[in-house]
Amino acid sequence: MISLKNLHKKFGKNHVLKGVDLEIERGGIFAILGPNGSGKTTLIKSILGMVIPNSGTIEIEGKKVKKDWKYRSKIDYLPQIANFPANLTVKELIRMIKDLRSNKSVDDERLIELFKLEPFLTKKLGNLSGGTKQKVNIVLAFMFDSPLIILDEPTSGLDPISLIRLKELITAEKEKGKTILITSHIMSFVEEVTNDIVFLLEGKIYFKGSILELKSKTGQPDFEHAIASILSNNYD
Repeated sequence: MISLKNLHKKFGKNHVLKGVDLEIERGGIFAILGPNGSGKTTLIKSILGMVIPNSGTIEIEGKKVKKDWKYRSKIDYLPQIANFPANLTVKELIRMIKDLRSNKSVDDERLIELFKLEPFLTKKLGNLSGGTKQKVNIVLAFMFDSPLIILDEPTSGLDPISLIRLKELITAEKEKGKTILITSHIMSFVEEVTNDIVFLLEGKIYFKGSILELKSKTGQPDFEHAIASILSNNYD
């Protein structure tokens, strides 16, 4: 599904990605983890075409993405921060996004009901709480039927009921055969929903595999201690 080969990216003197090689198979839920500054966001934005690597190749479904923007129509993306136009209502924003992607089938009404957004449809986005904005963010990310979904910190600001619904939604999309990439600092969430993890540190991949394999490799009894073990071994 996604193939990254020898990916390098520099911002001035800051070498953010250092020869990243990564293969992500079609279908399943994959978490891209790492501390702040590890290169997670740059990696995600490179896949999305929002950052252009200095060298290396990115292929999605066997096709190189360089100079081919059309591949983005097969990706749904939830950004970490929902920067919506404050003067638009929720209904106007959803309609605008639907118009921009007019060739895609839409499942917005079910998602609006799922996250109980009906009372907010006529509210201006600038007046909404952070948690409600995140629910709108989720609706926009899941309402199109794309084979690849990228979720950057999707749990941010969610109440417990909405978090349960998000987990159920992610699982349902996986069962359709979709590929889902997630970044999150909430290890319990990652452990509950993902199949495999990729751990980045200082622009390099230090681990790719299942959580069970990570526990075995580090000799740690739980996921959080296994992640901490990687960090301590590389920072000590």
